[in-house]
Amino acid sequence: MKKFNLAMAFAAGAILLSGCKLDKMIKLAQENDLQVDPNPLEVHGGNVPFEMSAVLPPKILPENTSFTLNTIYVYGDQEVSVGAVEFKASDFPNSSNTTSRKVENFSFPYQEGMNPGTLYVQGVATDLRNGKTKETDRLAVAQGLVMTSRWIKDVAMASYADHGYNDKEELVPTNVNFYFDQGVSNLRASLSYEGKSNQKKRDELSAFIAEKNVTRTVSITGTHSPEGSETINSNLSENRAKEIEKFYRNRMDRYDYKGAADSIDFILKPVIQDWSAFKAALASYEGISAEEKSQYTNIINGSGSFVEKEKEMQKLSTYKKVFKDIYPGLRSAKTEVLTVKPKKSNAEIAVLAKAIVNGEADADTLSIEELMFSATLTPSLEEKAAIYKAAADKSGMWQAHNNLAAAHIQMAKRGDASKLDGAATQLEIAMNKMSSAAEVQANMAAVQILQGDYEAAYETLNGVSSSSNDVNGKVNAMKGAVELRMAEYDKAKASFASASSSDNVIVDRGLAHLLSNDYKMADAEFKQVERADAYYLLAVSAARQNNASEVGSNLKKAVDAEPSYKDMALNDLEFTNYADAVNEAVK
Repeated sequence: MKKFNLAMAFAAGAILLSGCKLDKMIKLAQENDLQVDPNPLEVHGGNVPFEMSAVLPPKILPENTSFTLNTIYVYGDQEVSVGAVEFKASDFPNSSNTTSRKVENFSFPYQEGMNPGTLYVQGVATDLRNGKTKETDRLAVAQGLVMTSRWIKDVAMASYADHGYNDKEELVPTNVNFYFDQGVSNLRASLSYEGKSNQKKRDELSAFIAEKNVTRTVSITGTHSPEGSETINSNLSENRAKEIEKFYRNRMDRYDYKGAADSIDFILKPVIQDWSAFKAALASYEGISAEEKSQYTNIINGSGSFVEKEKEMQKLSTYKKVFKDIYPGLRSAKTEVLTVKPKKSNAEIAVLAKAIVNGEADADTLSIEELMFSATLTPSLEEKAAIYKAAADKSGMWQAHNNLAAAHIQMAKRGDASKLDGAATQLEIAMNKMSSAAEVQANMAAVQILQGDYEAAYETLNGVSSSSNDVNGKVNAMKGAVELRMAEYDKAKASFASASSSDNVIVDRGLAHLLSNDYKMADAEFKQVERADAYYLLAVSAARQNNASEVGSNLKKAVDAEPSYKDMALNDLEFTNYADAVNEAVK
């Protein structure tokens, strides 16, 4: 912050003055002190804000007078009247023997061409009784402009809706339950339970095995019913499971599985003296009343061994009915086969998608999920867009329209601005189908950013609500960049803290720290990006930290990477005190 004394300007203008009182004010004004902060002036959020303070000496404000400091910003052949600091004698009743101090904050809108420019102050003494005034010459009090905040990079990220397809291996369960006679583990083909005999189930399982589905595991859970003849044989559950494993392996030999059988993991789970299956069957059993069921539950939850509890149940009046209806279903070997779900390979999907796009295959050749997924298999944005258009034509799903818009956004970012209209159209369609979709709203904000409508983009971004970390990260990245452009540096830093990363986001995050004077954090961000603008901003940070060597070394990197930065550095007010370092770096 620099101080300026208006004495010389006032003295130069004194020959123009008349009136004893005003002449005296001008003479006393030689002791005025004026401060402008920041100096040089800086652009922030499209405006040039600054603080100006002035201290008037004692006796400069006689009764019924005022003294005004008018500020004017001049650039080229243009000038902008910024504002004034006015001292009225009536507001400073002790001015005859004390100094009078006043501080005002000013701001004027930045316009292209304002850099470079100069801020001037012109003093005006006024006799309030007759309106007579005396002016001084203009005094230059600040240079402008520091343009560091203009290094911001727009962040517009495309959000794709989930295609709904899983290209990873999925396992499909096939369940078959076999049942046994009381107390034995031999499988009787004619035994029937729940309307289907073991023979029928064997035939079905045989047909399943014959198909040679890619199988990962075969889990067999052997169980027994609670009565004594079942529980006394501790190997009964395990033997029942082994009986089914033996049958399964025999069928694999019959159907020539060869080495494929070795990759199948057989898991045997014998369940011994466990009430879980009985309690589940009893809960769904409709043959006895709820009160009668509670009698069994009380016994199970009471004291005693497994065998003792079963003997207590035998005393119940409903035991024979339960024994006849429930117990047979507990003498089982429950088999679950996990096979790999058949799917097209990614290569097949890609080929078929291309054929659909080219009109060489029917759209139903792929499911909508497969078609949407195929777009992720190509790096070409044009091919992605063509696939999503085919998907939109096929299904009309909001996801397809949104993803087509996302591809257009990425093409617009690449330099084809004409794609923005197409993106906006697709998003309107998607919005009509699913207005609450976070991906659609985030993409709408991205379009608005690319169109330069930052106010609308910010409003849109603030309305996004998503459970997706991916979408939230992109929304926060875009919000941070817009807040940085608005000079809301603390808000920008908060948004960037949970934002998706990219080189532009990192540079913007560093810029938010730089513009809020957190140079250590700013340097840490800029050093992550090996790019000309990051080097240049490291040089700016070094200048603000009075580190001449770092100014020179980083500017050299910046100019080597981007020669057009040479003239910029030579004229940048950030480097006013580092002319030697700058000249050495750009030569």
